[in-house]
Amino acid sequence: MPQTTSPTTSDEIAVSVQGVHKQFGDLVAVKDLDIDIRTGEFFSMLGPSGSGKTTVLRMIAGFEEPTAGRILLHGADVTKSAPFDREVNTVFQDYALFPHLSIAENVAYGLKVRGVGQAERRRLVGEALEQVQLGHVAERRPSQLSGGQRQRIALARALILRPKVLLLDEPLGALDKQLREQMQFELKQIQREVGITFVFVTHDQEEALTLSDRVAVFNGGRIEQVGTPHEVYEFPQTEFVASFLGITNLLAGENAQKVLGSGAAHSVRPERVHLVNPAAPLEDGVVALAGSVVETVYAGARTRYLVETESGIRFISEKQNTQTPRTAPSIERGDAVSLRFARDHAVTVPSGA
Repeated sequence: MPQTTSPTTSDEIAVSVQGVHKQFGDLVAVKDLDIDIRTGEFFSMLGPSGSGKTTVLRMIAGFEEPTAGRILLHGADVTKSAPFDREVNTVFQDYALFPHLSIAENVAYGLKVRGVGQAERRRLVGEALEQVQLGHVAERRPSQLSGGQRQRIALARALILRPKVLLLDEPLGALDKQLREQMQFELKQIQREVGITFVFVTHDQEEALTLSDRVAVFNGGRIEQVGTPHEVYEFPQTEFVASFLGITNLLAGENAQKVLGSGAAHSVRPERVHLVNPAAPLEDGVVALAGSVVETVYAGARTRYLVETESGIRFISEKQNTQTPRTAPSIERGDAVSLRFARDHAVTVPSGA
């Protein structure tokens, strides 16, 4: 499926990265990159460590200068501008709060530097803390707050300056899973309320899919695909995107020929693969493969099964655990099963991408 984009005009582009290349000595971190990030969108840069995403964020912020290419913010070329001359602000993973200042003083710091009067500072700080639901901690020190609270304070401090673009560098990376998921909802809600362009860096695939209007998937200093969460997950344009965004069954070459009658690469997501009794009738448009369960993994809300077909091809199947909690799993390791999926759930991954 081709990537879908709607036409944009220059005033709708908050950040434009044009032909940007970044080299550190012999190391090429970013290769001839082009991105347009729309005004008011939540845009995520997703990729493994060393893929170039954080380097791009630092160049947008002004902490690094491109070796080649240019960066525009709302149409203005800021490639050589200092960080403080750009209408952006950055939230880091380590919060970067001043430990000796109160929460209110931390949030007010940028306003004080800008010369905003004390009464106006107090009013704006109160509004910012209420926005992140932490008005009651104004007089505390950062050490007296939880990790999630400190992250929200860092966000309030960045937003109070009303930047045109907010850059977030793995801001939830230091939080535990439960708090991280809670903060994802809060972060998305805050972004919608303030309407500021968010550019978010993460290596967490689920986080990028949860938060973003669009996602750019990075690999080796390049972008493999840009699209909505639905587009990049359901219609990956490269084998890397298919395998990096969640778990997938990637069929290519001889295996794809055996199963689908075509040697082209195909991605079949585990939740689309169902295990049924071998005697169950076959429906039209469904691929059926005889096999046996090699392993089962119970993961709370879902169970994953590793199945080996009679031809030696291994598939992962995943199902939601909707049965009553006291009901024993119906499929066990060693069971003979018929592995089935709709033929149109095998999505072709473009060759040579």
